[in-house]
Amino acid sequence: MSIWVDVARVAAAVNVVVLLVLSAIWARNYVTFRSKHALGLLVFGVFLLAENALALYMYLLDPTLSGWFNTAVPVIVWRLMLLLHVFETIGLAFLAWITLD
Repeated sequence: MSIWVDVARVAAAVNVVVLLVLSAIWARNYVTFRSKHALGLLVFGVFLLAENALALYMYLLDPTLSGWFNTAVPVIVWRLMLLLHVFETIGLAFLAWITLD
């Protein structure tokens, strides 16, 4: 297993945590203000949370896919997956900063 796998997993896990926090804030804002903007952010957060939770499931828990990811996926694929997860983490960090400000 390479460092790429671990960094992609950590980035996906961080994304799940950040999205849980952001979705909770956006849900509270929607309940308070009934704004379509808050609802849109909440729907976005829930779908992105589902995508990252599914990625973590595939990387860590699924018996077939986790074994495949650990042994048969080429390094270039892991580098690309890593880039996607890290870019997403950076974007979510910025979005969290704006939301919490």
